[in-house]
Amino acid sequence: MSEYRVADLNGVRIAYIEEGRGDPVVLLHGFASNAALNWRSTGWIDLLADAGRSVIAPDLRGHGGSTKFYDPAAYATVAIAADVRALCTRLGIAQADVVGYSMGSRVAGMLALGHPHLVRSLVLGGIGESLIAGNRDAAAIADALVSESPPAAGAPAAFRKFAERAGGDLRALAACMRGQAEALDPAVLSLLRLPVLVAAGSLDFVAGPPEPLAGRIPGAQALSIPGRDHMLAVGDRSFKRAVLDFLGSRP
Repeated sequence: MSEYRVADLNGVRIAYIEEGRGDPVVLLHGFASNAALNWRSTGWIDLLADAGRSVIAPDLRGHGGSTKFYDPAAYATVAIAADVRALCTRLGIAQADVVGYSMGSRVAGMLALGHPHLVRSLVLGGIGESLIAGNRDAAAIADALVSESPPAAGAPAAFRKFAERAGGDLRALAACMRGQAEALDPAVLSLLRLPVLVAAGSLDFVAGPPEPLAGRIPGAQALSIPGRDHMLAVGDRSFKRAVLDFLGSRP
């Protein structure tokens, strides 16, 4: 936590990393991860700061150093997006590019839909068709997170092992997973009127392919990251290059 700052936002403690100077980029991590693991350890924060950007990377509620809740209702996507909006207000950020990964992309999309004046461009990483369909494995993953005898294989086992390695609060994460299971009405995606890049690994069976999601967003670009699964795509060099190019080309 040494590099983190902390903001109390309407009674919710949000830990965040802030680094660099220039146009702001907000980075939103994936489920069971945190800002340091998702963005610092993979080189994203240094990459963007070196490119002349101001980087803000919060630990989303239920994760890292931020407030833990144990009621799934507290993890509605709109509530998590409200935390991000409040943090931007606290930091005096009127407009930012927003980069999400996995669950962070769901939050980023909700932020763009609810606060279009805030989000200048949007990168939806580690997500694809699953944003529309919802997480069909949510209940099994949540059960595995708190089970005394978790499964040894499959997606639920992988999420349990990742959460333990990341030092997560397993009860809070189970509640978060249950609160994040809802599908998204595809019709709302047509309301997005900003530059959007949708990216997922070609072997990412958690996210699904990026093309169906990008096809529902006016003008969106799709990127399939070759040979990468859900865990490995986030640090991929070609993904980073594509995001830098995307951010550099947006109006």
